[in-house]
Amino acid sequence: MTERENPSSLQAAQDLPRLIERMHRRYLDVVRIELARRGFNDISPVQAMMLGAIGNDQISVRDLIERGHYLGSNASYNLKNLVDGGYVSRQSSARDRRSALLKVTPKGNEILSALSALNTQMAEGDTGDLDAARQTLRKLERRWTDAVRAEPGGDEDF
Repeated sequence: MTERENPSSLQAAQDLPRLIERMHRRYLDVVRIELARRGFNDISPVQAMMLGAIGNDQISVRDLIERGHYLGSNASYNLKNLVDGGYVSRQSSARDRRSALLKVTPKGNEILSALSALNTQMAEGDTGDLDAARQTLRKLERRWTDAVRAEPGGDEDF
């Protein structure tokens, strides 16, 4: 049965992008509440997620943007706030002064610990649904990526 013959598959394909976006916003709400509960009032949920994208690595701003799929001006604004708040240290690269290296500070690691505890709590009692959902979303991501790359002017032009 094709998608044309199966309207529920077509409806699911149309609903998925909106559902993913809503889930992302809802997760940011959960992170915001957890940060406030722990007394971190000077960092936004998006900034906390950026800390997670940096993790325990020392990475360049460019790598962070590529890894986290952040927009340039938003990433710059949020990184400035993270540096100003003491959550991230920023050093100019020894090889290229135009490039900056980022590293999470001990204060930033407190946020990462809070996020890790939150995710552990959310995964408690799961019987595999989260892993199945993650696998399905990865497949969908590959399908959408393949569609972009197959299109003239897609990712392969970079």
